[in-house]
Amino acid sequence: MGGVRRAALLTAGLSLAGSGLGLVRDLTIAVVFGAGPEVDAFLVAQGLMNLVLGLIAGALAKAAIPVMARAVDAGRPDAGMASVRAALGLACLVLAVGGGAVWVGAGGVVALLAPGFDAPTAALAVELTRVVLVATVLVTATNLLAGAGQALGRFGPAALQSVGFNTVMIAAAALAGPVFGATALAWGFVLGSLVRLLLQLVPLRAARLPAWPTLRLHDEGLREMLRLVPALVVGSALASVNTLVDRAVASTLGPGSVAAVSFAARLSSTIDLLLVATLLAALYPRLAAAVTPARRAELRGLVARGVEVLAVVLVPIGIGMALVATPLVRLVYGYGAFDDDAVALTASAAAVFAVGIPVLAVREVAARTCYALGDGTVPVASAVAGVVVNVGLDLLLAPVHGVAGIAAATVSASVVAAAVTLAGLHRRHRAVPPLGRPALGLAAAGAAGAAVGWLVRVGLGTPDGPAGAAPVCAAVGTGVLAGYLPVLRLACPEQFRLVGAVPAELRRR
Repeated sequence: MGGVRRAALLTAGLSLAGSGLGLVRDLTIAVVFGAGPEVDAFLVAQGLMNLVLGLIAGALAKAAIPVMARAVDAGRPDAGMASVRAALGLACLVLAVGGGAVWVGAGGVVALLAPGFDAPTAALAVELTRVVLVATVLVTATNLLAGAGQALGRFGPAALQSVGFNTVMIAAAALAGPVFGATALAWGFVLGSLVRLLLQLVPLRAARLPAWPTLRLHDEGLREMLRLVPALVVGSALASVNTLVDRAVASTLGPGSVAAVSFAARLSSTIDLLLVATLLAALYPRLAAAVTPARRAELRGLVARGVEVLAVVLVPIGIGMALVATPLVRLVYGYGAFDDDAVALTASAAAVFAVGIPVLAVREVAARTCYALGDGTVPVASAVAGVVVNVGLDLLLAPVHGVAGIAAATVSASVVAAAVTLAGLHRRHRAVPPLGRPALGLAAAGAAGAAVGWLVRVGLGTPDGPAGAAPVCAAVGTGVLAGYLPVLRLACPEQFRLVGAVPAELRRR
């Protein structure tokens, strides 16, 4: 696990700059556009493109990493790369056909995905959808080649891709946004996606591995990927459906609601990028190499450490973000056109999204373990359960609680999906280690941290402006840790040592 931790820390460090720029990107969009109809239209257009990518890019990338990792483990990276290139060629062909169909039918699809949009906003969403569809092939190639680089042990380029992308998006929003409106965001997305792709070529060139797509449909590695792809396609599509349903329901709640849900979710997704995604990038190839029955104990150990490391770190972060949702949103977004109403709307969703951060991490570790084992049935079953819960609660809670109800539906769906994934992984593969005792200890430590943090938050009151929000966030975060760490040390000493090992590891790196 030490190699995984070092790789994850390296990836997290390199991702830090990209995450910081991601927040600057969101801040720039918020300042220039506020939480209004132009951002709503861009987010729906982007969500439609992500649905197309969810059907192809995400599925193929997840299926390719185990094939490439095993080839590298066997000393044959060229054979693994040949399979990746065959997958890229097939993906480009499918995306050309699917993207063309979406281009033609964009008007009807936007009407379905955002029924609450007025005519001008819907027309803008159609225009932006056709622009961002250009990026589908670029993003697909990026995902596949980044996975190949990670299987080679080169995590830096994949972690750095967000730096180039966010730099382009910031420039597009700040410089071109006031002149060209949301169209600048769509073309910035395309150009930023090209920059991301170019970065993934670096480790492959260093390893003297070609990256051009081919159509070698007889490739054995490609056939292995395709056996897993149907389940991955369904799982990815269902995950995208949740986002699309959230935005469709939000479009009926008034102008800016889609943007508020998205801005709130991005605060949580920043934590996902820095911690969950970086650990999984390092862990996934190791899981894929340890799937044989003779290494099942090693696999369970990797799952245990992955879940424990993420849970120990994310529980206090989720609690702290929930307690300071309004000051945090004001600190990050509360400038320019992003007025007090936008802050309040976004914060109501952000507080709920924060609660689900640790649950998402557990689900992702369990799902990646299933994929490494070649089992797509369990993740699909969990995704179906999540969609049913999310759609039902969206329709039930949003009319009463607004965007906070949408966030609550998403978190509830994550809880159900995580439970289904863990249960299936244990029943089918016996790959889940005992987690009951650590979970109880973490719950006790989290309750103590929440109590202390809440007392601090109540004592400080409501800050004025972004400048006053920063000290409130810092004070509440300190209070949460003051309550959390002592109880964690008593209830979960082994997990507490995981936290203490991180600073030392960072100094060594």
